[in-house]
Amino acid sequence: MFYHLFQYLDKLDVPGAGMFQYISFRSGMAFLFALITATVFGKRIIRFLQRKQIGETIRDLGLEGQMSKKGTPTMGGIIIILAILVPTLLFANLTNVYILLMIATTLLLGLLGFADDYIKVFKHNKEGLNGRFKIVGQVAVGLLVGLVMWLSPEVTIRQNVETRIENRIESVDYSHQNEKCTKTTIPFVKNNNMDYANAFNWAGKYKQTLGWIFFVLICIFIVTAVSNGANLTDGLDGLATGSSAIIGTALGILAYVSGNVNYAGFLNIMYIPNIGEMMIFASAFIGATVGFLWFNCFPAQVFMGDTGSLTLGGIIAVFAIIIRKELLIPILCGIFLVESLSVIMQTFYFKYTKRKTGTGRRIFKMAPLHHHFQKPGNAGIDALWQKPLQAMPESRIVVRFWIIGLILAAITIITLKMR
Repeated sequence: MFYHLFQYLDKLDVPGAGMFQYISFRSGMAFLFALITATVFGKRIIRFLQRKQIGETIRDLGLEGQMSKKGTPTMGGIIIILAILVPTLLFANLTNVYILLMIATTLLLGLLGFADDYIKVFKHNKEGLNGRFKIVGQVAVGLLVGLVMWLSPEVTIRQNVETRIENRIESVDYSHQNEKCTKTTIPFVKNNNMDYANAFNWAGKYKQTLGWIFFVLICIFIVTAVSNGANLTDGLDGLATGSSAIIGTALGILAYVSGNVNYAGFLNIMYIPNIGEMMIFASAFIGATVGFLWFNCFPAQVFMGDTGSLTLGGIIAVFAIIIRKELLIPILCGIFLVESLSVIMQTFYFKYTKRKTGTGRRIFKMAPLHHHFQKPGNAGIDALWQKPLQAMPESRIVVRFWIIGLILAAITIITLKMR
């Protein structure tokens, strides 16, 4: 709103109005507003949740300090959503298709998570929203994103073209025409652009159409997987929040360099017109998660619930898709990936050994992986991996996961030059 207001004032030569044309200025303002919104209104929302006795139901899993969390207010993801949307609406260009897509993603997945939390808290159903409905909601968001990327004429790129002399890159140029295509960034290879349509060279004139259909299916899978991964990671105070803030920072950097033709040329990556506006959303995202961490760090005063975790994961997934860096997600979101894999491996191995021997065995002492470190090795659990023998304090586990997340974020950015 401010962006459009000051754009009008700038035409009237009002002093200072031109500052709102700079992405750097609006990004800084979005971060500050998100941080202030999360901390100021967050306290009031927490008090409201406490008055309404909207507390977390805790199952006794034998983890140290676990039962002390009983009754802690949940559904705090409302704070994150509010702190993201308010600065975005104020400082972003609301005619930008990417911003509109991110706002829609935030609202839709926020409503999906809210429905899940509402059933758990008010209907006293520990299972929450039926898993099939949750998957349908995530698939619908992925489908929406894929179709908008396919059908919107504003979603375009400019391919990077190298000029080489004696095997050395002398310059990177871009065509003057925007290109509508299914190309994306792939890490660790010399030519780091990959076109999904190339998998359908055999289809002749239908090649591009099949490429877009495949791209839409990829969008559905990524949104569902990352959203669920963030949901599984949200098991310790501040773990999902801090990890998301780190991931959001890396995505913001990638969006900025992809939307600046000079930086894109230096890194030899595709240039995406109008994608720089995503920096405002990324800044709001970072400010919201850092602000929420004020209340969510150990010992947590509020939990985000599925309202927050499904939203955070979905935002990260859609953001990566929009800036054509979705194939970097396994590295950047390595924490989410490992947490998800630990649950899949644990479930598969338990069912397999139970079918073979009649007694189910485990790989980890407990899954998701962060709970494995909370269990002592002598807890009488038949698991292949018993270390560490002593249970680790929750705050230590969280900080170490954050450090790993920082390393993965750095590697993700470095991959743009590692070919």
